[in-house]
Amino acid sequence: MFSFQRQSTIISTAVFLLVSLLPFAAPAGDVRPPVVAGTWYPDSRSELAQMIGQLTAKAQKTELRLPSSKKLRALILPHAGFIYSGWTAAHAARVLSPGQFQKVVLLGPDHRVGFTNGAISDASAYQTPLGLIPLHSDSRRLRSESRLFQSSFASDRMEHSLEAVLPFLQVYLKKFTLVPIVLGPSNIAAIVDAVDPLIDDSTLVVVSSDLSHFLPYPQAKKRDSQTIRLIVNFKSQEISKRDNSACGKNPILVLLDLARRRHWNPVLLHYTNSGDTGGGRSRVVGYASIAFFEGESMPEKSQNDHHFNDSEGRRLIRLARRTINDRLGIKPQEPASASQQDPLSEPCFQRHCGTFVTLKKNGALRGCIGNLSADKTVAEGIRDNALSAAFRDPRFPPLAAEEVEQLKISISILTQPKPLQYKDAEELLAKLRVNVDGVILRRGTAGATFLPQVWEQLPDPNDFLSHLCLKAGLQANTWRNTRLDISTYQVQYFEEQK
Repeated sequence: MFSFQRQSTIISTAVFLLVSLLPFAAPAGDVRPPVVAGTWYPDSRSELAQMIGQLTAKAQKTELRLPSSKKLRALILPHAGFIYSGWTAAHAARVLSPGQFQKVVLLGPDHRVGFTNGAISDASAYQTPLGLIPLHSDSRRLRSESRLFQSSFASDRMEHSLEAVLPFLQVYLKKFTLVPIVLGPSNIAAIVDAVDPLIDDSTLVVVSSDLSHFLPYPQAKKRDSQTIRLIVNFKSQEISKRDNSACGKNPILVLLDLARRRHWNPVLLHYTNSGDTGGGRSRVVGYASIAFFEGESMPEKSQNDHHFNDSEGRRLIRLARRTINDRLGIKPQEPASASQQDPLSEPCFQRHCGTFVTLKKNGALRGCIGNLSADKTVAEGIRDNALSAAFRDPRFPPLAAEEVEQLKISISILTQPKPLQYKDAEELLAKLRVNVDGVILRRGTAGATFLPQVWEQLPDPNDFLSHLCLKAGLQANTWRNTRLDISTYQVQYFEEQK
């Protein structure tokens, strides 16, 4: 029997009726039974339904900005015990509804067995206390037609990563068929090639993954902030090299590759860790829910925004470095190739938007200057801000030629800032999206901004706003007791690789 303390809130009628309609008759063939019911979540149908109802009601209170007309295509959800990660997982309720998808391709990591590439159950259905989920015929097709996938009795009987998200999908989608894929160390490109043809308009891709494991609370928030930023900016190479970032790293890499191919864009729905929910703060596990929507137009983007790819980002970084070198009289060691020519003539670099250039010397800040308004083209902004960061940041002396080789340059390309409407300090905290939003704060002639990257150093919204007030020359608690003009923006971020 499920042993941890029951919550007292009564499940909403709508959720209870939805769960009560789930199918309960077993199809022919073997059924994969639940293995963590009664420990990670309730093994009683009614208790499980009630718990998900309570978590869903709590998740519905989170302030979110979601695309109004874009179709959901994929989700990243956590898979820990429900008292720890259930609140974050329940944010799937914000984007899912009964009958929305007929098939779910669910990818999770292997924690228990040890194999390469993928394992797909040869059972006819997965079972949870809420009922049975039939496997789609694509499951058998992948096993029979690709050497990448095998059945694994041991994985079926031991692995929790898929099972732990299924009850949420059962409640929110009601009926669907399943393609369950557990991944070990994988040939990511080959897995993507195999999975991509399975996706149609009635298919949802779900990745099951937690974030960092067993770090102290402040370190975990900082590390998870960095990982989330890498995910939403499609930094697959950096994710693949990153230790203790996400136990479902390989499924996440598969999803990011699929999202690139199909032009899906990510939106962070919720972040928390076990120190915020059911555990202590000396060793915590991080959790995030991230939704991927089709198309390139997200609510924070205007019609004139351009999604710069890695190649374009590298060219802008080269422009920043070349501009600084030219001012210092440093000649290039080799003739510029065609890809290194000034990009001012290309249409995508002629778009007007805000930009920032950040310089770091041996890991420490050496200059950061930018423009929030869209009065310059991207290339002009990068060039001008590179010079300002190097020679006109009032916090530092002008850059010397001997420092250039020690510099690491990063650039941020901003969306158009939008005013954030809020009633009080608590609503302001609720509306800020950690790791996603850059924030502009103004009161009269005082003002300041923090780029989204600053969340890495200040992951707590209270600290973030207090430090931003200090940067603007205000008292640290001004945001709590005074009405301020707040705007938010998002960035595409590119960092020089050295």
